[in-house]
Amino acid sequence: MIEEEKLAMGNALLLLKHMGYCKALKGVWSDDFKYSLLKARFEEMIAKEDEKKEEKDEKLIADLGECNLFFGSSSSLELNSICVPCLLKVALNKEENEEAQKEVEMALLALSCIFSHYNIERDLYLNEMKEIIQYHEKHHNLTRLAYQSAWWFLIILSFNDQKTIEVIVDELHFEREAARELDELMQSVDWKKKEEEEVKEKGKNEELVFKRWLQMFEHFFITCRKWNEECPGLIESIVRVLQAAKDYRREICKTCIYLLRSSAENRAVKVDALLKSGAIDAVLEEIQQPTLDEEMTFECKKFFQLISVCLKIKEIDEKEEAKKKVIKMEIFDKLEEEGYEDIIISIQKNISCIFKDDDVFIYL
Repeated sequence: MIEEEKLAMGNALLLLKHMGYCKALKGVWSDDFKYSLLKARFEEMIAKEDEKKEEKDEKLIADLGECNLFFGSSSSLELNSICVPCLLKVALNKEENEEAQKEVEMALLALSCIFSHYNIERDLYLNEMKEIIQYHEKHHNLTRLAYQSAWWFLIILSFNDQKTIEVIVDELHFEREAARELDELMQSVDWKKKEEEEVKEKGKNEELVFKRWLQMFEHFFITCRKWNEECPGLIESIVRVLQAAKDYRREICKTCIYLLRSSAENRAVKVDALLKSGAIDAVLEEIQQPTLDEEMTFECKKFFQLISVCLKIKEIDEKEEAKKKVIKMEIFDKLEEEGYEDIIISIQKNISCIFKDDDVFIYL
C-alpha cells in the first residue's frame, strides 16, 4: 500500500507505532515482521538517513526504530546504535503536555523491547537514562508506563555490565524506587476479581504496568549480583503483593513465589533479608493453600533448598558464621511450628540441587 501510494509513509508509521505500542504493552510477540520486506525497507531507510552529513531527519529514524523494536525484530547492533540515541532524544523531552508525554512514553516503551543480547555501548545511553529517571523523581513528568519502561531498558542492558549495575543500585536506588512504585500500583488492582474476569477500564493500564514491574524483577534478580541495604524493602513489597493476591489472583501469586525463589537464588541477597522481609513466612503460608499445584509446590521446595545452600556455604568471618547459625535455627523453628518436619529432613539430606557461584557448582 505504501509503494502504491495508497497510504502515506507518515500515516503508515503512525499506524504501525500505535499497533506496536498495544502489542508491546500486552506482551504479545511475533516473528512475522522480522522476515518481512517492510522491515528490510525500514532498516534501509534508517541506514540511508544516518549517512546524511547534513539535515539528518532524526524523528524519522526514531519512528522507524520504534516500529522495528515494537514488533519484536530487534535490529542489528549497528542499526540499534543509530536508533537508540534518536529515541533517547525523544525521551528527554521534558514538556508536560499530553502529546509530548505520549511520545516520551512510546519511545521508552520501544527501548524496553531491545533484547539483552545486544550489548549497546554504555556511552550511548547511560547518562541520558540517568537524567530521565532522576528528573522524573524530582518533577514526576513521566507516565507510570514510561517510568517502568525506562528502568526495564536499563536492566536489560545491564546484563554482564558491572558499571551499569552499580549505577542502577547505588546511584539510582532501583530497589527503593521499585518498592515504592509497586506499593502505589497495588492500590489500582481490584484484588477480589479473578484473572478471567474483565478488569475495570479505569484500572486496566495500571494493572498492566503493575504486572510489567513484576516481570522486570525476574531480570533484576538474575542480572544484579550486588547487595544493597534497600533490597529487603523490595522483597517486602513482593511479599505484600503475594499476600494480597493469594485468594483470587493465583497467576500473580505464582509470579511472586517465583520471584522470591529467584531472590533466594541470587547470592547477593542475604538469608536474613529473606527472613526479616517475611518471605519465608509467606512461602510457608503458600504451602498450606488447598489449591497448590505441582508448579507452585516445586517453587516452594526450591526456595527452601536454595536457603539451605546459602546456610551451608562456609564463611571466613566468624561473626557472620555465628549470625548464620542463629538464622538457621530461626528458620527451622518456623518449619517445626508449622509441622513441616519432612521439609527439614529433605533440606538436610542430599538433594539434587545445584547452585552456581562464580562458575563453581555447589551440591547439597
